[in-house]
Amino acid sequence: MRRITVRRSPVHGKGVFALRPISKGERIFEYKGELTSWREASRRYRRYGQAGHTFYFALSDGRVIDGGRGGNSARWLNHACAANCEAIEEDGRIFIDAVANIETGDELFISYGLVVDEPVTDEIREQYACRCGARACSRSMLGANADGEAVDTEALEASTA
Repeated sequence: MRRITVRRSPVHGKGVFALRPISKGERIFEYKGELTSWREASRRYRRYGQAGHTFYFALSDGRVIDGGRGGNSARWLNHACAANCEAIEEDGRIFIDAVANIETGDELFISYGLVVDEPVTDEIREQYACRCGARACSRSMLGANADGEAVDTEALEASTA
C-alpha cells in the first residue's frame, strides 16, 4: 500500500502528503537523484535556478544529490519550522524519517536549514522566506536567523507542540 502522494500544497507549490498514518521513527523514503559535485550544482543553479525549482540535497562529503534529475517524490518535501520529518544521511544516501506521528492527509515537512554564501540581505530573506504558518515560525528557510545567529530548532519545535 502506498504511503505518500504528491499534490498541490497550501504552503508552497507541490507537497508530499501521507496516504495512511506514519509512526514516529518510521523511514518513509530515500531522497533520490543524480549524484554530482557542488561545482556542477552551482553551474546548473546559475544557468537554470532562477527560472525554476532546484532540488539539491548536500551530502557531508561535498557532493550533491540533484533531485531534479532522476529524482523521486522526496524532492517535493516542503520546509517547515516545526518539521514532522528529518533527513538522515547514511553512506552517501539521504533518507527521510518521521520525527512525529503523521496522520492520513498531513503534509510531510523537513527543516531545510539552508546556507547562503553571500551576506543575508532583505532580498535574500525574501527569497528564502518561510510560509509554514507555525506559531513560532522563524520566517526563514535559512539555517540562521536574520541576525546571523543559529536558529534553535529544538526550541521552535517545543514551542509549537
